[in-house]
Amino acid sequence: MSETFGFTAPLWRWAARQETADPSAWCFVTLPRDVSDELRLVAGEPRGFGSVPVRVEVGTSRWETSVFPDAESGCFVLPVKKAVRQAHGVEEGDELTVTLEVRG
Repeated sequence: MSETFGFTAPLWRWAARQETADPSAWCFVTLPRDVSDELRLVAGEPRGFGSVPVRVEVGTSRWETSVFPDAESGCFVLPVKKAVRQAHGVEEGDELTVTLEVRG
């Protein structure tokens, strides 16, 4: 049985791309500390770069990706595709409600 987590977090643009308004720039949400800690417990052995494969749901959008550890925050970060941001009309700073399921 897979683990599922729900949370709401603000969308942010990768620092190396903040100088541009390019809508294709990398954007992420940071998983809350408690979700990140629980994810580490249930995910098992991490893949390359410490990533954990997940299924994600934001509104009516669903996709598969991985979350990645962020050394600065100590939490995982979730990349949010341009197509998802456009489909839901969200921009940097907007809050996203996310459901995340660990893929086995």
